Amino acid sequence: MILFANAKINIGLQVIARRPDGYHELNSVLYPLPIYDIIELLEIDSAETILNMQGEHIPGNRVDNLCLRAFLLLKEDHDISSVSIDLIKQIPIGAGLGGGSADASFVLKGLNTLFHLNLSNEQLEGYAARLGADCPFFVANNPVFATGIGSDFKPLDLNLDAYHIAVIMPNIHISTAEAYAGVQPKIPEINLEEAIRLPIQEWKFHIRNDFEDGIFERYPLLKEIKEALYQKGAVYASMSGSGAAIYGIFWDKTDLSEFVRYGKIYQPSKI
Repeated sequence: MILFANAKINIGLQVIARRPDGYHELNSVLYPLPIYDIIELLEIDSAETILNMQGEHIPGNRVDNLCLRAFLLLKEDHDISSVSIDLIKQIPIGAGLGGGSADASFVLKGLNTLFHLNLSNEQLEGYAARLGADCPFFVANNPVFATGIGSDFKPLDLNLDAYHIAVIMPNIHISTAEAYAGVQPKIPEINLEEAIRLPIQEWKFHIRNDFEDGIFERYPLLKEIKEALYQKGAVYASMSGSGAAIYGIFWDKTDLSEFVRYGKIYQPSKI
């Protein structure tokens, strides 16, 4: 079974308050982005599940990989056989694009199909939430207005198919802890759920990512990339999540070859 696990972008990200459990209350719009990791799941006659990875380097211990954790989570409740998980990593790491979360959720969905578990999306989202705050988004994989710790979703009627989204990923990797250290939670002045319904050319006046101020001060190259995207004609540009990827939304596909000086350029199209 071949799966194409897509990325996401955040359109606006408001950090509202720090919770007693250490998490933060957030508002954000999550939107699917057609940059894909490729995952192959194959049932095998083995005592243990095997994970093979290639492509973008994934830091940390292989045992802690979210794909393996997704398998083990389902195996706790369901009699499923071992599988081989072959992951071709193409979504950049430490980018704020949700690649690891997407991989985990797509493994859950793939195992559900492979072993005929007949789990509903609601059940899959319950498993996904135990793996990470972003993970449940990739189950239904539709635009949402996210609240709570980023895992409470309200469906959103938002379609950007008429536009072209480009992503610039510099050689900068920002940890979640580093990102939160530079942000001051506050009650937002703008209602993001209402602002996202404005014409897209007005977004830049109303919709912002609260992580940008602190991160741009530490990494001025990211601010430079955002400003360069606007100069190139982007109708809206922003850092995604806690960074470091910067995306621009354009009316049409635009030649961004000059942006190679900043890092990798992604100008994706849907499969």
